[in-house]
Amino acid sequence: MSSPFHVVVAPDKFKGSLSAAEVARTIADGFREGFLAALPAPTGPGGPVPAVESTEIPVADGGEGTVEAALRSAGFEAVTTRVAGPTGDLVEATSARNGDVALVEMAQASGLDRLPGGTPAPLTAGTRGTGQLVRAALDAGAREVVLAVGGSAGTDGGAGILAALGARLLDARGRDLPDGGAALLDLDRIDLSGLDPRARAARWTLAADVDNPLLGPRGAAAVFGPQKGASPDDVALLDRALTRFADVLAATTGHDARDTPGAGAAGGTGLVALGLFGAARRPGVEVVLDLVGWERRATGADLVITGEGSFDEQSLGGKTPVGVAAAAARRGVPVVVLSGRRQLPEERWRAAGFADARSLTDLEPDPRVCVREAGPLLHRLARDLGAEHGARVAGGR
Repeated sequence: MSSPFHVVVAPDKFKGSLSAAEVARTIADGFREGFLAALPAPTGPGGPVPAVESTEIPVADGGEGTVEAALRSAGFEAVTTRVAGPTGDLVEATSARNGDVALVEMAQASGLDRLPGGTPAPLTAGTRGTGQLVRAALDAGAREVVLAVGGSAGTDGGAGILAALGARLLDARGRDLPDGGAALLDLDRIDLSGLDPRARAARWTLAADVDNPLLGPRGAAAVFGPQKGASPDDVALLDRALTRFADVLAATTGHDARDTPGAGAAGGTGLVALGLFGAARRPGVEVVLDLVGWERRATGADLVITGEGSFDEQSLGGKTPVGVAAAAARRGVPVVVLSGRRQLPEERWRAAGFADARSLTDLEPDPRVCVREAGPLLHRLARDLGAEHGARVAGGR
């Protein structure tokens, strides 16, 4: 062939098995091995120009792993800060910075994985640590904040972020409320006089896939609370608490954002981001693709391979594979998804724009083995895919 076959590998992590960077490297290596083996002439060192080249772009959908993707692919530098975890214990959290742009991943400070011992705390977990990350970024000169939400441990409406940025949430006796969503039932007034003015002056982006409002049957507590350990009674309490928070915040600011699409994102953090800081909400994977320079780095691609641990109905709601497929479709490039498991029928994934979909469970039916042996199985899956494309190229197709 006159020019190398260019494959772009842009996967998310296989949670519990491989990071996004490990997934990208494994797929790229396996694809290249299979592709070259299918060609009639060797292309090793000292031989002809390699017949295949790969561009690895580890990505994420705005949740856990977003900072890692920016650090590996977008020229951001890591900034580690000691902040409050979701229940107050100090944790080391990493954000990313590039010039005056700060990328803050909520999961780093206020995520489910930060709960001590993994014990859910649906009523008391908060977002103060995320606010501390934002404040540290402002101290370092950030004028743009990209807040990547997903995997949050609590349902406090972003109240902890406000408190970390200098606001005071007070009860009827003038005492500061403790952190957590349940405490908002006792909210009497919000004092914004100490709110860091740099926070309101900054340009905010809320990287969130969901369009849920704050309250009601599609709200933060009802939809996402059970995922954080909330019982039916907890959900009802948290919805009342968020209602109180929204009432007082609206009375304080003159702006009511409770019904704004996305206000219910990340335990209601969207309420503060959208309503007080004027954030623009964008799908997380779109934000990440912009950060990692997708348009530039995917130029000339002949094939795009994406992937994630579980390719299912949630994937179609805006997860990494669908976002990558949409970006590739704008260039007319076919997309293949490799996953740990595939739970979509062929008509569904083809309708979503994928040319092919394969999973580790095609090779190994035991999901426990797939998790334990994800690397070798993924390499084999990618090698088989590469061999098929190499054979097509060799045959002039």
